Amino acid sequence: MTTFTIEHVKKSFTNGERREDILKGIDLSLKEGEITALVGASGSGKSTLLTIAAGLQSASSGHIIFEEKDLVTMNPEQMRKLRAIKFGFVFQFAHLVPFLTVEEQLLLMLDIAEVSMSKREKKQEVQHILKLVQMEHRKNAYPPSLSGGEKQRVAIARAIIHQPKILFADEPTASLDSKRSKDIMALLQKLTNSLKITTLIVTHDEEMLIYANRVIRMSDGVIMQD
Repeated sequence: MTTFTIEHVKKSFTNGERREDILKGIDLSLKEGEITALVGASGSGKSTLLTIAAGLQSASSGHIIFEEKDLVTMNPEQMRKLRAIKFGFVFQFAHLVPFLTVEEQLLLMLDIAEVSMSKREKKQEVQHILKLVQMEHRKNAYPPSLSGGEKQRVAIARAIIHQPKILFADEPTASLDSKRSKDIMALLQKLTNSLKITTLIVTHDEEMLIYANRVIRMSDGVIMQD
């Protein structure tokens, strides 16, 4: 089932008197329960496309349709609430709060997403998600004591704790070695399928593409292969 549609999205910048076209009319539909990977050389537009789809920057033109609403027409507060409640984010670095335990990181995300649960229910949900990412034994640990792979597992748990519809992952394995990268991608694959999330991922690592349901190759602001 299609859950997210990008329609003829363009993005341009003006550099002095010169105009730079970063995206040149992208059309793309994403499906529930699938990982769609965006790949391409540096400057191809893949990260720009992901950040525009996620509402982290605006398009110059076009439409982004989610739940029958156009993100392009939303005001900043509407966009903030949508990102907090419906979207999840995983980046190259985990960006965990250093003075919060693993459990507290996830409880904070539930508060940000305004999830209606009692304190006890929230703790139970945190335990459930940590078990899914095999980090329940580290719930009282602080980020400085975690390995790189463990930090990314916590970052993924934080990204899905509020049951988002769309998960955006920008180079989630770039800071990890090969084994940990494969572990993280296998985890994302498992969670995307079991939780029926729509996942859009940017990666430069060709070895990680075996975990994607769909691979889209970009070059010079256009889709070259889908």
